[in-house]
Amino acid sequence: MAEYTHVTHTFEPVYDETSQVLILGTFPSVKSREQNFYYGHPQNRFWRVVAVVCGCAVPATVEEKKEMLLQEHIAVWDVIESCDITGSSDASIRNVKVNDIGRILTAAPKIRIFANGAKAYELYRKYMQSAAGREAVRLPSTSPANAACGMEKLCEAWRGIKG
Repeated sequence: MAEYTHVTHTFEPVYDETSQVLILGTFPSVKSREQNFYYGHPQNRFWRVVAVVCGCAVPATVEEKKEMLLQEHIAVWDVIESCDITGSSDASIRNVKVNDIGRILTAAPKIRIFANGAKAYELYRKYMQSAAGREAVRLPSTSPANAACGMEKLCEAWRGIKG
């Protein structure tokens, strides 16, 4: 049986007062934790999907990623502040402590909330929705684990973030 590790989210959300959309993930993958930034696994399609939907070039560096998000009024964070997890497996998550979504809602009170995948949506509904006072829109996950959803289908579903 795989070992559980207790891990804490170590990097800040990306947002400002002009953010119109908040995209919530579950918890950073091992690769993201190594890079100290969101969606760091090379097979995760997050950056490619957002670039297509926004009509931008795919950002390469962390600074380019932050710049694109802020220019497009997109905030990014994760539901979980700390948890026990095996590797990067969302299915293994337990002993959850959630992030304080209030800081983003205070800065950008009209922000619309989207969940990147079923697990992020489930965790948002369970731990954050009542405090946030609003529903989240569930988007198909950009994770490589969601291989059944091709790039074209992902981009079509994610176009709603620009609505």
